[in-house]
Amino acid sequence: MLDPEIIRTQPEAVREAVRVKGAPIDVDRLLSVDGEWRQLTFAADELRARRNRLSKAGPSARTEGAQVRDELRQVEDRLRVVSEERDRLLLQVPAIPAPDVPVGPDASANVPVKHWGRPPELGSWQRDHVELLHGLGALETERTAVFAGSRAYTLRNAAVLLEQAVFRLALDLIRPHGFDLVEVPTLLGPRPFYGTGHFPDNEGQTYEVDGRFLAGTAEVPLLGLHLDEIVDGARLPIRHLGLSACYRREAGAAGRDTRGLYRVHEFRKLEQFAVCAADPAASDALHFELLGHAETLLQALELPYRVVAVCTGDMGLGKVRMHDIETWMPGRGDYGETHSCSSLGDWQARRAGLRYRDAEGRLRYAFTLNNTAAASPRLLIPLVECHQQPDGSVRVPAALRPHMGGIEVLSPEPAV
Repeated sequence: MLDPEIIRTQPEAVREAVRVKGAPIDVDRLLSVDGEWRQLTFAADELRARRNRLSKAGPSARTEGAQVRDELRQVEDRLRVVSEERDRLLLQVPAIPAPDVPVGPDASANVPVKHWGRPPELGSWQRDHVELLHGLGALETERTAVFAGSRAYTLRNAAVLLEQAVFRLALDLIRPHGFDLVEVPTLLGPRPFYGTGHFPDNEGQTYEVDGRFLAGTAEVPLLGLHLDEIVDGARLPIRHLGLSACYRREAGAAGRDTRGLYRVHEFRKLEQFAVCAADPAASDALHFELLGHAETLLQALELPYRVVAVCTGDMGLGKVRMHDIETWMPGRGDYGETHSCSSLGDWQARRAGLRYRDAEGRLRYAFTLNNTAAASPRLLIPLVECHQQPDGSVRVPAALRPHMGGIEVLSPEPAV
């Protein structure tokens, strides 16, 4: 949620944010509703004060007091209607992107800003991750689909070891940088989804179970831990490293990236989530710190990648700044997203009621950020494809071997 005072005093900046993000919000309508809300709020306060004075004036004020109570009832009835519309419109207002964010309508306008590593030169023997994992006896999709539906999968043996080793390596690399390690629930009430900005408008991507919802990222419950909290400013920045299962309906994604493990309904993820003071410079420093942790992991895994500055039309309503990391996936012949790093200013904190006391004791809304640490099985795709060998085996990067009992090569199962 954007600060209402910014909407009132900088309407042109808000209109521009609406334009470049393609947000479905009528700013003029919001300004009109907000103006009426302020007038009604003032009128209601005045009438309540007058009612209280008359209640102490005795029987002589009884008639006037009844008139005031009737007028107050009408104002409060109208205020409830206007407040509901105002609240609904405020939830649709986008954050104003940072000045250096590229402007564009969709992912085609995203700008690569860094490359690391060189894609491997593979021969005609190149296989994609589905072929490689099947050859290793590490993936089952057809039998799983019978009882779990499309885009479900079962990992076995080598794939499970790889997945767990990647998470353990990520913990080793990231946790020492002041992170609080938490394992969070994913079946949640709606409030944290509204806090993060997943609701309203994206309920169609979320599974509902008996009035609760399955989170698609640990960002949601991690913010939930801070709902309506007043944090001691001396604690900031707060860094969480959250481990969770994740569930996404991927509605509307039929026919797109559906082979193998790229776009699935259920997966595991280690998520970085941070809360900092309302200082753009401090937020930017933390943004690039979180981004750097993900890069460190990919470099340890010896995986070529590029960092992409995400444009206004592809970054989502609440984002002030966003970078994706796309890792080389030989089976696609292209880079594929493995990490997403976002700064949201106080947009989430206002929705979630997350505040802190600054050095002067003033209450302020905090800034929030998040970035993937490791997501599986998405990260398994480049891991097995980039390190594959002509015989179908997969070389284990040196950094993973301590977490895999010293295994250096994963070999195909012998044909039966």
